[in-house]
Formats: sequence, structure tokens, C-alpha cells
Amino acid sequence: MLDFIIFRSFFVLILAVAAGYFRPESVPFPVAAGVGAGIALVAIVLERRIARISLKRFFGLASGVTAGLVCAALLSLVLDRLGASTSPTLRLVEVISLVMLAYFGAVIGAEKGEMLNLAAFGEPAKPGQKILDTSVIIDGRIADIADTGFLDGTLVVPQFVLHELQMVADSADSMKRNRGRRGLDVLQRIQKMTNVKVQIVSEDFPQVREVDMKLIELARLYHAKIITNDFNLNKVAHVRGVEVLNINELANSLKPIVLPGELMRVFIQKEGKEYNQGVAYLDDGTMVVVDNARRMISKTLDVTVTSVLQTTAGKMIFGKYDERAAHAMANAASPVGAGAVAAGVERREAAPRREEALGEN
Repeated sequence: MLDFIIFRSFFVLILAVAAGYFRPESVPFPVAAGVGAGIALVAIVLERRIARISLKRFFGLASGVTAGLVCAALLSLVLDRLGASTSPTLRLVEVISLVMLAYFGAVIGAEKGEMLNLAAFGEPAKPGQKILDTSVIIDGRIADIADTGFLDGTLVVPQFVLHELQMVADSADSMKRNRGRRGLDVLQRIQKMTNVKVQIVSEDFPQVREVDMKLIELARLYHAKIITNDFNLNKVAHVRGVEVLNINELANSLKPIVLPGELMRVFIQKEGKEYNQGVAYLDDGTMVVVDNARRMISKTLDVTVTSVLQTTAGKMIFGKYDERAAHAMANAASPVGAGAVAAGVERREAAPRREEALGEN
């Protein structure tokens, strides 16, 4: 940043000295130097503005200005035939037409520049760009995914997303404030990773108010994907033709597959909504609804999976607790139960022996 400041200051100084040196004799040196410095400052402001626009919009603007100047030159030829060189009025019309046509060409070209297909001109592609939205940064799981090396390319963080994070971190609500600060900490953690490149971009869309729509426009501009866990943004982006990587969908796909008929060991935490139901949760947060488990709250049970329901919000597992089978297994496993079983076997073996003895007698 310091190099740019020094370079621009040197540019202003050179233009001011050149304007003062080549000034007309009737113009004082300070006035001419001030005009040169003013022109240099205007050029710097224009340079800063042009650096923020996209390559498509810049091509559109340049093409529009060129088309406007060509139309103005053709109009100037017609006005010269009508005597513009000798008529002040026609000369004024010529100058006004030049400015207006160049202005209209620039505005229309910049507006329609997003429709250009620069790939046909050999535009270098930037594969692997992924845009992070506010919700996925606050969620924090993106840092763990990036740390494992499953994300390649560049993670793009727009300036308006950083502004929204800062607004949440400065909120009067303590919960929102903690979530915002957590998001900033997650972003700082990702920036420190050596296997991931994070790029902060300043592109903004003043005509768009909602942050979600700005993300979609930025993804279309960069030909990038959006990483989010926002369900509504996921749907709207798909409608707009933008690819989305949803963290929640990734988490659901990584959950273990459970088939009906399998046995699971779960801890019943609370009562279910229906009669005689208990509710348990797996380590990944999957809800398990168990029949015949209402009286087994705060206990660990072996249940049989009956069905699995997959929804957009996640996965639900339904199971059944067989109390009789559990008691039978418990009795067989205990010493008292084992003794009773052995005694029963002995009684069944002793009965045939008594019958044989009676038959012999």
C-alpha cells in the first residue's frame, strides 16, 4: 500500500511540474501547476473506480465509448457539410453531441457488459473459486473441512459479508454478538491455514439490497460456487443457475447408514410425542424415536431399527425396544438366571430317567 501511495504522489508531482513548465506565458506557474495536480488527482480517482469494476463491464464500457465516439465523428462530418466551421451554433451542437454520445455509449456499454462471453476471447479461467456466505462462517464447520484438505482452490470472502459479520459482532444482543465474534475467529483461523487461499474482494452491487442476492450476483460474475448452510439461499441460487455447496447436505451424507433390522445401542433422553415413545440422539445429532421406551428414560438400551426417514432437514431413525427379549437376555446373563436355566435343564433331564426306572420296575 505504501508503494502505491509513493507512486501516485510522484505521478501528481510530475504532472504538476510538467503543467507549470509547459504553461502559456500569460498563466502563472502556481496556477498551471495546480491545474496539473488537479488533473492527476482526477486520474487517480478514475483509476481507483475502474479497478473495482469487472473485466466484462470494463470491456462493455470501452466498447460503448468507442461506438459513441464513432457516431459523434459521423455526425461531425454531416455538420461540417452544413457549415459547422463557420457557425458557432453548429459548432456547439457538435461538441454537445460528442459528449452526449460518448456518455450514452459508456453507460449502456457498462450496463450490458455483463452479457459478454469473454471465454470466446480466451479469458483465463479461475477454477475452484468458492464464495463463503455469513451463515457458513458463523457455523464454523467450514474451518474443519478446510483443515482436512477437502477444499481446493480459493475461498472468496466478499467485503459486504465481512461488514455483515462486523454488524453481528457489534450487536447489542449478547447471543448475536458471540456468534459474530465466533465467525470472525473462524475466518481468521482459515486465513492462517497454509493449504487454503483466502481472497477478500471488494466487488459490491449497490443496486441490490439483500446480501443473498449480492452473493448470487458475485457468483455469476466470478463463475464460482457458493458455500452455505442457508436453505433459502440454496433454493434461490439453484433457480438463478448458481452452483451451491451446502454444509448441511454434506453432513447428512456423511452420517452412518442404518438399515431396518439392525441393532443399535442408544441412550433414551426424553419422552416422545406419541404414546409409550422415547427419544434418543446419536453423536452426530440424528434423532432416534424408540417405541416401548417411555419408562426407560435415562437408560441405555439395545433397540431394533424399524425404518429410516430422510428429509431435507436431516435424518430420523425409528426403532423398537423389545422389553421381553431384553429381560430374557438379562436373566440369561445374570448368575441367578443362569442357575435357574441350569436347574430347569436338570429337571427336564431327570424326568425321562424317572420314567425309565418306573418302566423297569
